[in-house]
Amino acid sequence: MKQIAYNKYALYEYFVLEKYEAGIVLEGSEVKSLRAGNCNLKDSFCLLKGGELTLKNMHIPVYDKAGAFNSRDSKRDRRLLMHKRELARLAGKINEKGYALVPLSLYFSGSLVKVEVALCRGKQSYDKKRVIAERDQKRALDREIKQYR
Repeated sequence: MKQIAYNKYALYEYFVLEKYEAGIVLEGSEVKSLRAGNCNLKDSFCLLKGGELTLKNMHIPVYDKAGAFNSRDSKRDRRLLMHKRELARLAGKINEKGYALVPLSLYFSGSLVKVEVALCRGKQSYDKKRVIAERDQKRALDREIKQYR
């Protein structure tokens, strides 16, 4: 499993409740661009509409060696592939207030590209401040322990 991109920003903005694996519909030039390691998940999100899961705002830059075949937009909507059971289960949870589907990572599973999608709940500003304070305390404690040895 080779990781292509990881969304650190999502872990800062959301509490992750459940994780799911989904396939993604891509074109050949997009896969070649991903093999080169070009992808950005920062502002991307998922929408469930009409029984289909769509990934929006994921940036895959145009593959420069594809020539005239690059007619698509680099931030186009991409369809995600999941089982109907999983989609029906997610539909009920997403409709609750404060829940969202956010892509966490993009990776190769064999020759296939997979997306790790998480059901998340948004953090408030005080939650984010608490996480930063805890991280700083842990870092200071680790420094002290390292210096003591």
